[in-house]
Amino acid sequence: MKEKETVILAVAGKGGVGKTSIAATLVRLLTQAHPEGKILAIDADPAVGLATALGVEVCLTVDDIRKAVVSGAKDGSQAAVELLGEARYRIYDAVTESEGFAFLAIGRPESAGCYCKVNGYLKEVISMVADNFDYVVIDGEAGIEQINRRVMEKVTHLLLVSDASKKGLAVVQTIDRVARELMMYRYAGVILNRLPNMEVLNLVDTGTLPVLAAIGSDTALTDFDIRGENVYNLPEDAPIVAGVRQALTALRLV
Repeated sequence: MKEKETVILAVAGKGGVGKTSIAATLVRLLTQAHPEGKILAIDADPAVGLATALGVEVCLTVDDIRKAVVSGAKDGSQAAVELLGEARYRIYDAVTESEGFAFLAIGRPESAGCYCKVNGYLKEVISMVADNFDYVVIDGEAGIEQINRRVMEKVTHLLLVSDASKKGLAVVQTIDRVARELMMYRYAGVILNRLPNMEVLNLVDTGTLPVLAAIGSDTALTDFDIRGENVYNLPEDAPIVAGVRQALTALRLV
């Protein structure tokens, strides 16, 4: 039996603020700081961008399993109990082992006509998988909807990413307000990313949320994104690496 509670970090924010790169860098720094720890990266964004950022090839997603379960339920070939049992077993087929961490992609979002009860069950299965790890990093879908759907219902740390724009900061505060009602996190904070300069910090309003790190614009990271390279190839002194390390240090996780 595990003695320590699993640390689950959920990364959320407006689209286009570098959320996925930060999630990937979190995984990188946690694997470096805890080489003996079991670390799981969960891509809850339908675009599956975290896989590219971490250099992982995805062959099977949770949604692939969901579709197979729903298909079996529709044609009546299997009893519901058998289908759910199969889903529990097959979830491990979607976990990809990489150097220093494991990876799980959720896949495409729910659509009209889906079996919501089955989806709810699969979310419980994801929680079951997470319990086998020491640290879990979840890269959430951009915006607020995933919080409303309780995809990331139970986390210990909510990391909200924003640039200096009014829209990005408004999204962060909205997510925080909704998350306080629907999630059970213990710590929440903001990582400000892609700042044109540090003087804009005087104009940034994050409400009651503490700023864990402020990261400037990085042309090298932009080039990495264009070429599809993973964050493990970034130098240790890259702004995003230094900034995410600052955030993890503030949270006492490294």
